[in-house]
Amino acid sequence: MNFKAVIILTFLTIMASIATAREVIAFNQDWAFKKGPFTTDVLQYGNVFSGSWQVVSVPHTWNAKDMQVRNDRFTSNEKFYVGEAYYRKTITPEESWRGKRIFIKFEGVNTNSEVYINNSPLSSKKEKGNMMYDSSKPNGNYQIVGRHQGGYSAFVFELTNMLKFGEENEILVKVSNEATPQVIPVNHTLFPMYGGIYRPVELIVTNKINIAVSDYASSGVFISQKQINKKSAHISLKVKLENKNADARNIAIVSTILEQNGTVKTKEIKNYQILPQGRQEVVQEIKINNPHLWQGIDDPYLYKVVTQIIDGTTVMDEIIQPLGLRKFEMRAGEGFFLNDIKYPMYGVTRHQDRWGKGSALSNADHDEDLAIIKEIGATTIRLAHYQQAEYFYAKCDSMGFVVWAEIPFVNRVTTFEEANAKQQLTELIRQNYNHPSIYTWGLHNEVYTPNAYTIELTTKLNDLAKTEDPFRYTVQVSGYNIIDHAVNNNADMQGINHYFGWYNGVIRDVDKWADQISKDFKDYKIIFSEYGAEANPSHQQEIVGDVGNQWANPAFFPEEFSTKFHEIHWGTIKRHPVFLASYLWNTFDFATPITALNVEPRNYKGLVTFDRKLKKDPFYWYKANWSKEPVLYLTQRRVVERANEITAVTVYSNVGTPNLMVNGVEVKDFAIGETDVHYIFQNVKLKEGDNTIQVKASIDGQQLEDKISWHYTRDNPKAIRKDGPKDNKNEHIGL
Repeated sequence: MNFKAVIILTFLTIMASIATAREVIAFNQDWAFKKGPFTTDVLQYGNVFSGSWQVVSVPHTWNAKDMQVRNDRFTSNEKFYVGEAYYRKTITPEESWRGKRIFIKFEGVNTNSEVYINNSPLSSKKEKGNMMYDSSKPNGNYQIVGRHQGGYSAFVFELTNMLKFGEENEILVKVSNEATPQVIPVNHTLFPMYGGIYRPVELIVTNKINIAVSDYASSGVFISQKQINKKSAHISLKVKLENKNADARNIAIVSTILEQNGTVKTKEIKNYQILPQGRQEVVQEIKINNPHLWQGIDDPYLYKVVTQIIDGTTVMDEIIQPLGLRKFEMRAGEGFFLNDIKYPMYGVTRHQDRWGKGSALSNADHDEDLAIIKEIGATTIRLAHYQQAEYFYAKCDSMGFVVWAEIPFVNRVTTFEEANAKQQLTELIRQNYNHPSIYTWGLHNEVYTPNAYTIELTTKLNDLAKTEDPFRYTVQVSGYNIIDHAVNNNADMQGINHYFGWYNGVIRDVDKWADQISKDFKDYKIIFSEYGAEANPSHQQEIVGDVGNQWANPAFFPEEFSTKFHEIHWGTIKRHPVFLASYLWNTFDFATPITALNVEPRNYKGLVTFDRKLKKDPFYWYKANWSKEPVLYLTQRRVVERANEITAVTVYSNVGTPNLMVNGVEVKDFAIGETDVHYIFQNVKLKEGDNTIQVKASIDGQQLEDKISWHYTRDNPKAIRKDGPKDNKNEHIGL
């Protein structure tokens, strides 16, 4: 039997040999935790490790509550805990790990971390700069394993030569969420850095011949898509290899592409002599005939790529990666094309934190967010302003969302962050390279002065992104409406954050602006990357103007202004193809503990409340415009107390003309608003006391109905309220 036949036979018996390849072990339970502040006195520092420790499981953050509640009503200062904390956990290596490589992987630790291990043969006298002393343990020496700066990317350290077999070893993690000028983000202003080990931890055990584990915590396998169409797809598969044996070995790299039903689509085998020195790369060029393309939410078809190292008849290592075959193209003035088909970019943004949990989320939390985003009818997500969970990217792959991924280079330039910005961009790209959902890498958000430094750095970041991944777009984001700003034209695309009527001007200014840039910048690739207005569901007002109250009255954010804002903005975006994509800000309310703008430390621009329990009126505006599901919705359902006898009733309907009844009397006169789902019934007359507002429509034999009640009293003192909705029966459940 020749060597190739042996390889094929080995693949057929993979299930019998896979146990020898790689172990991935969850390392999340029974961590001990202790939060500072701690003494800076060197003589007293050992006391840090004495006393009581709290037992926690990760994901964990120590800021789940103090970053989300009011501390000082009108003072902007850090009343939440910023500083150091420690996590410790024991590990006893299994005998089966002898002769293997052992790694520890942290998916997210915010913000700066140091990892130590005890039972080191080194003495504190020999390695004084790298040791810590624990006076509470008989063997108190800790050896440094590694350090990592940045709270949103994964990192890996090897433990192989530091672990002691036959005894307990202790992993000690020192964490600080204090902002520093060298690490992005350099402050807590736009969003909080929740301290802690807030994403999962795992141990990875491999053979001495393995696919690289510590290449910026990437998979070690990189799938590049070069020519994709309905007839064929050409991919280049790069595998990074390591050999820690004393001699070279003859191995085979076997990459198998599997259909969703498990059948083999194609396979590539490449023989290779792996040397005992250095990290090596093997590239496989693979052609796939008649591919099933990844077509976004309409058909998010995923192949599975299984890449193996085979030594003789043994599977030495194996990595499984997703493969969605697709081609992205942004055409100036036309839009986004997916596999040469114009594809709507209905965009939302997402911060990862939530009420009562901060950023320490479960997969169920991620699933709930994605279900809400799917319900609204979004097709694309901007994951702002930092790298998010691996699980979330993977779910976007399988659900078909087109994703904008970015690093936390936001808000401010210090001139000390260059090295870390490059590091985090490299981590973002390598760790997420194979996710087919990602179409662009975000380089920065609203960073400007000093201009010369920032222009140079953003140019370097673009060059780095293009070197790491020449097959995707890059994007920069401006907070001004100056399209040709020097800082913001160093990437393939420019995003514009603008909040007309909220931070400046009036809402309708967005029309004039869109008209102007359509004429002046027709050859630019422009994305409306943020727009929104705060909406506190407890704040209600019958009639709002064209200017928000964000500066004059930061304690009052009526939901109705946000509704009007989004109605006008989406109407403008829809009419202007200069915007190749747009992203409303934000899907969910999120914490802003350092900002004095709000009474509560929260940004209320979300379409859904911080606890995910209530969908605001603008949510249904977008659902009616974007979703294929039938929508019939009455707005102002929480403005129960009314002071105007003559009023307008607004209905969102994507199922045709609605039938409106007010106190049992049909109202026929309406106007079409910003889009064709926007029905405005003007001059509706209310009666004294309770009024029933009811709307009906039908589609394909299905009867749809929505009903709310308003209470009208002339000169009603309760009409402008800040105390919250009083009639919960008006909360829309869904149709």
